[in-house]
Amino acid sequence: MNGLFITIEGPDGAGKSTLVKKLQTAVAAETKRPLVITREPGGSEIAEEIRDIILNPLHTKMDARTEALLLAAGRRQHVVEKIRPALERGEIVLCDRFVDSSVAYQGQGRGIGMDKVIAINAFAVEDLKPDITLYLDIASDEGLKRIKSKHSNRKQDRLELEEITFHEKVREGYEQLIEEDPNRFSRIDASQVPAKVFEDAWAILKPRLK
Repeated sequence: MNGLFITIEGPDGAGKSTLVKKLQTAVAAETKRPLVITREPGGSEIAEEIRDIILNPLHTKMDARTEALLLAAGRRQHVVEKIRPALERGEIVLCDRFVDSSVAYQGQGRGIGMDKVIAINAFAVEDLKPDITLYLDIASDEGLKRIKSKHSNRKQDRLELEEITFHEKVREGYEQLIEEDPNRFSRIDASQVPAKVFEDAWAILKPRLK
């Protein structure tokens, strides 16, 4: 595949969606290569329906392994419908979350085991792996405060409603992933103002577009 696969990762409230919008504009201005913006959970019609099931705050009885399997199923559909075809066409794919989120949230946060979630997703995505991952790092309590202040009129999804201890475990999971694959991850301080977060991210990505 001749495309470039970029993922944005981080805890809830890190500002991933805001960064993706800014990067979309910057990438489009920098290169003529087609750009695909997508997200997980979701990203394709079937995967978006699975997303609704996973994040529905009414589904409090959902088992942790059910959650992990649903995420992997949606990811499989997303990959075969959108991500892999775009990369095979030589396009740039910018995705808000990917496998690393499942490993951190379900593997570490839910306590299933990071290795088990990695195995589930290896089956789902085969050999597909991001070329570069921007990790937006922010303290768990600060990220949750942001969500409550910025989205006061929106109902929080099922994962956002988890206790602080869950979110702290998620962050620990990300730290382990970064330690194991430092060449792929680039850490960005997400506690900075959005303009500075974008500046740091763009300094990392711009050279990779050439």
